[in-house]
Amino acid sequence: MKLYKLLFILVLVVATIIPPKMIFAEVGLMIKVDLWENKLTVKEGEKTIKSFSIATGKDDTPTPVGYFTVIEKSKDWGGGFGSRWLGLNVPWGIYGIHGTNKPNLIGRNVSSGCVRMKNKDAEDLYEQIPVGTPVIIEGPIHGLDNHIDVLVVGSKGTLVYLVQQRLRLAGYYNGKVDGVFDNKTQKAIEKYQEDHNLIVTGNGNERLYMKLGLLE
Repeated sequence: MKLYKLLFILVLVVATIIPPKMIFAEVGLMIKVDLWENKLTVKEGEKTIKSFSIATGKDDTPTPVGYFTVIEKSKDWGGGFGSRWLGLNVPWGIYGIHGTNKPNLIGRNVSSGCVRMKNKDAEDLYEQIPVGTPVIIEGPIHGLDNHIDVLVVGSKGTLVYLVQQRLRLAGYYNGKVDGVFDNKTQKAIEKYQEDHNLIVTGNGNERLYMKLGLLE
């Protein structure tokens, strides 16, 4: 059985993911989320300030991987979102770092894609982190089981985002790079498949990912 290794550490595709202003950002606070270890670390430059155990997305609702920014803070999301919310600028949905009313699930992959923390930890983070703080989330694009998704119209997430970027760089896609698989994305894939002697399906699949350099 062939085994393909997905290039799921975003450092490997940093040239097409990281916002230009973040590459040489001033030394300051940043958040790093490690999905393999379920750990959130607050850093200042190279110095680690604090680390927290977290809960992250399930295999079918993975936490987004990439480079984001804290764009809002709130004390009153309530309910399952716990006592604090830090919203991220993920283009294909509403995701954030927040507290939880189920602290016993911290350390597990149980969320719908958000990063959960114990309420006391979320409150600590809330006080430390201003709006505008960069957030780096590293981990497997597909979830921890490393399955390879077939993308169709309506699909959303990190892999769609990467496919759109690669198609744009190759001159096939001029729509929004937003992680949402729409009709423009489908048409771009069809043209790319036709030009590269692939079976024309209009879907994102293993052969397409290999040709785009997303699989090795």
